[in-house]
Amino acid sequence: MAKIEDLRTKTDDQLTEQLTELKREQFNLRFQAATNQLEAPARIREVRRSIAQIKTLQNERAAASQKA
Repeated sequence: MAKIEDLRTKTDDQLTEQLTELKREQFNLRFQAATNQLEAPARIREVRRSIAQIKTLQNERAAASQKA
Protein backbone atom coordinates (compact mmCIF):
# COMPACT_ATOMS: atom_id res chain seq x y z
CA MET A 1 0.00 0.00 0.00
CA ALA A 2 1.35 3.37 -0.97
CA LYS A 3 2.06 6.03 1.60
CA ILE A 4 0.35 9.36 1.05
CA GLU A 5 3.72 11.17 1.13
CA ASP A 6 4.90 9.01 -1.78
CA LEU A 7 1.74 9.77 -3.72
CA ARG A 8 2.10 13.53 -3.19
CA THR A 9 5.49 13.51 -4.94
CA LYS A 10 4.06 11.94 -8.10
CA THR A 11 2.83 13.87 -11.11
CA ASP A 12 -0.81 13.85 -12.20
CA ASP A 13 0.01 11.49 -15.06
CA GLN A 14 1.76 9.06 -12.74
CA LEU A 15 -1.21 9.11 -10.36
CA THR A 16 -3.64 8.45 -13.21
CA GLU A 17 -1.50 5.56 -14.42
CA GLN A 18 -1.29 4.06 -10.92
CA LEU A 19 -5.04 4.49 -10.50
CA THR A 20 -5.64 2.55 -13.72
CA GLU A 21 -3.35 -0.26 -12.54
CA LEU A 22 -5.08 -0.44 -9.16
CA LYS A 23 -8.54 -0.54 -10.75
CA ARG A 24 -7.40 -3.38 -12.99
CA GLU A 25 -6.03 -5.23 -9.95
CA GLN A 26 -9.27 -4.59 -8.06
CA PHE A 27 -11.25 -6.10 -10.94
CA ASN A 28 -9.03 -9.17 -10.98
CA LEU A 29 -9.31 -9.59 -7.20
CA ARG A 30 -13.09 -9.26 -7.39
CA PHE A 31 -13.15 -11.89 -10.11
CA GLN A 32 -10.97 -14.22 -8.01
CA ALA A 33 -13.28 -13.74 -5.03
CA ALA A 34 -16.30 -14.63 -7.15
CA THR A 35 -14.66 -17.87 -8.28
CA ASN A 36 -13.33 -18.72 -4.78
CA GLN A 37 -9.70 -18.48 -5.89
CA LEU A 38 -8.75 -15.49 -3.77
CA GLU A 39 -5.48 -16.05 -1.88
CA ALA A 40 -5.13 -12.69 -0.09
CA PRO A 41 -8.51 -11.26 0.96
CA ALA A 42 -6.83 -8.34 2.77
CA ARG A 43 -5.41 -7.16 -0.56
CA ILE A 44 -8.90 -6.09 -1.68
CA ARG A 45 -9.05 -3.63 1.21
CA GLU A 46 -5.54 -2.33 0.54
CA VAL A 47 -6.30 -1.74 -3.14
CA ARG A 48 -9.60 -0.02 -2.35
CA ARG A 49 -7.92 2.31 0.13
CA SER A 50 -5.08 3.11 -2.27
CA ILE A 51 -7.62 4.02 -4.94
CA ALA A 52 -9.39 6.30 -2.44
CA GLN A 53 -6.11 7.99 -1.49
CA ILE A 54 -5.25 8.71 -5.12
CA LYS A 55 -8.72 10.05 -5.88
CA THR A 56 -8.62 12.25 -2.79
CA LEU A 57 -5.24 13.65 -3.81
CA GLN A 58 -6.48 14.30 -7.35
CA ASN A 59 -9.53 16.14 -6.00
CA GLU A 60 -7.33 18.23 -3.69
CA ARG A 61 -5.13 19.21 -6.63
CA ALA A 62 -8.14 20.04 -8.79
CA ALA A 63 -9.61 22.23 -6.07
CA ALA A 64 -6.29 23.99 -5.54
CA SER A 65 -5.88 24.71 -9.25
CA GLN A 66 -9.40 26.15 -9.50
CA LYS A 67 -8.79 28.32 -6.47
CA ALA A 68 -5.54 29.76 -7.82
